[in-house]
Amino acid sequence: MNFPSKIKLSITPLSQWFPSTDKPLTIFGPCSAESEKQLIDTAKSISKNFPNNIFRAGIWKPRTRPNSFEGVGSVGLQWLKKVKQETGMLVATEVANAHHIDECLKAGIDVLWLGARTTGNPFSVQEIADALVGVDIPVFVKNPLNPDLQLWLGALERINDAGITKIGAIHRGFHSTEKTNFRYSPKWELVIALKTIIPELPIVCDPSHICGNTEMLENISQKALDLAMDGLMLETHISPKQALSDAHQQITPEKLFEIFSNLTIRKTFSENVIFKSQLEMLRDLIDRADEELLQVVSKRMSIVQKIGEYKKENNVTILQIKRWEEILRNQLQTGNNLALSSDFIKHLYLLIHDESIRLQTGVMNEKKQEV
Repeated sequence: MNFPSKIKLSITPLSQWFPSTDKPLTIFGPCSAESEKQLIDTAKSISKNFPNNIFRAGIWKPRTRPNSFEGVGSVGLQWLKKVKQETGMLVATEVANAHHIDECLKAGIDVLWLGARTTGNPFSVQEIADALVGVDIPVFVKNPLNPDLQLWLGALERINDAGITKIGAIHRGFHSTEKTNFRYSPKWELVIALKTIIPELPIVCDPSHICGNTEMLENISQKALDLAMDGLMLETHISPKQALSDAHQQITPEKLFEIFSNLTIRKTFSENVIFKSQLEMLRDLIDRADEELLQVVSKRMSIVQKIGEYKKENNVTILQIKRWEEILRNQLQTGNNLALSSDFIKHLYLLIHDESIRLQTGVMNEKKQEV
């Protein structure tokens, strides 16, 4: 994967955003605000077990088709204000334009987030950024629908350039043409890349959208925490079956507590001397193995280049599909015998094959030197 080197943004440490909130950060609440009673009942039920939660609810819902439920609009902001008054929880909602920003600031909303569709449109992001100039409010940016790291980075940069230093990302999964068990493919490698590029950036995971159902929420939540994400956003409704949007992926406050209670919250480091010593030893072994691996790959590519020269001399095409299928079939079998997953072997050899094609194409395009 190609991604830029580190980017330096001006980011206030998450610990200074919400001193009273839990760690990991919890952002729980319904997909949409539907009525004042629904919002208050859900909030009070959540606050019993998560008093320091940030309560989320969508007010404006950008739907694919116009006849879908598109949110209650500005009246929902007054309901969120009441949630804050009656439970003490901070409140958050999604914004998609400058008007939303203005309405939220007037209503005293504590946290804002940009949705996936908005992140994918630089014009919309810039409009929001311009409306945020001079404002001190936490803003999270969800990943764009498509797995485009540059779009995600660009949105974060635009918001940060407007002076927002309490800025974070939300990983909600990506659209994929492949058939998977997820509503939106997690593509964890993109989140890891984002964290590598901006190490100080807080990242919250949204398992509800990734899963699109309630069965896998615990597994995805645990994986997110194991990957050192800073919090979870889970859609929670007092009566999910009656929800007006995304009913199939929302859970009750009781189920939320059950799931969260089963999660293991791990540390990012340990002061245990024996652990640190053993870890260093194992990492040294990894470094040696990596060096050996690259030496083997380099040797393979040297052979690939010689094959390219031989093909050129004999006027033979670069791509030999039967040979490629044979390699993949043999290495899948070898990999399985070595307890390596088939998906990993396929991805690895697709990269190797792409590089081999690139090298042999270079050989074919070389002009003969005149003597």
